[in-house]
Amino acid sequence: MSPHNRNQWIDWGLKLYILLSFAFIFAPIAASFVFSLNVDRFPSMPLGGFSTIWYEAVYADPLVWEGLRNTLVTGVVVSLTATAIGFGAAYTDFRYRFFGKPVYLALALLPPTIPVVILGLAMLAFLANIRLSGEIYSVIIAHVVMCAPFAMAIIRLRLSQMDPSLEAAAWNLGASEWMAMRHVIVPFCRPAIFAALFITMAVSFDEFAVAWFVSGLHETLPVKVLGFLQGQVSPRINVIGTFVFLVSMTLVVLAQLLLMKRSAAPKAAGKVE
Repeated sequence: MSPHNRNQWIDWGLKLYILLSFAFIFAPIAASFVFSLNVDRFPSMPLGGFSTIWYEAVYADPLVWEGLRNTLVTGVVVSLTATAIGFGAAYTDFRYRFFGKPVYLALALLPPTIPVVILGLAMLAFLANIRLSGEIYSVIIAHVVMCAPFAMAIIRLRLSQMDPSLEAAAWNLGASEWMAMRHVIVPFCRPAIFAALFITMAVSFDEFAVAWFVSGLHETLPVKVLGFLQGQVSPRINVIGTFVFLVSMTLVVLAQLLLMKRSAAPKAAGKVE
């Protein structure tokens, strides 16, 4: 076999592997979507018939709307707060050199590496000690701890592509530190900032383990789904799961498009030069 043919076989093999991997990952999600349209109560093949009866049941359920409201409020507040904290942490890493910086970075990026059960128990114990447990802002605090490192990582990656002399040039031209921040740093980081907003909102929207520990009676939508699972088998789970998946994937895709735009900008600038 010639090297050209061998490379073609390898290329097709890799494409098939990627296709099978995506099929393995998304097959349960596709099944959940199909069964959400099944008229029967229990998932079975062949389907009893297609119907939107379970979507109507979810739409008429006040508990679902309550969970959705809590989820949306939490997601918006968490995305704004976590992105602001992540931007400050990333800029500190970019701008300053200080003793113990590796430790600072390790601690700043630590929360996502902690198992969610351990993090949930720790947040429950901490918030209970300061009498903040069982409220909607308890979920917000816990999710900000989880999401801020994601925002920091995204913005930090963007700042690593920036020439540090640009900020110094703005200072030399008479700009204050705040003016340089507003007119140089923030515009350069704008795609990453929006990407961080979408990613952190997606993480908060989809998270249930930590929210289950600290939410009390103010349950988010994923926690409501867990309650449905514990109570009885209900096709409403498939409906809610489909909705949560679509929202999360939309936010992730938007973030990825912004990151791709960010990556393409330096290449375009290089071609112009």
